[in-house]
Amino acid sequence: MAEQIKVTLIKSGIGRNKYFTKVLKGLQLSKLHKTVELPDTPEIRGMINKVSHMVVVEN
Repeated sequence: MAEQIKVTLIKSGIGRNKYFTKVLKGLQLSKLHKTVELPDTPEIRGMINKVSHMVVVEN
């Protein structure tokens, strides 16, 4: 099974470019301080890099 990473939303997408809110929706992050476990794939890592200023990542 692929490794999982935990991603937590720490800053809101309100008032930001719609691109960032779409990326957050793709990561299944809808509310502040929500944590989701996602597979550690290059696609997910790329999405996290786009919103790295808004999320915290744990291995």
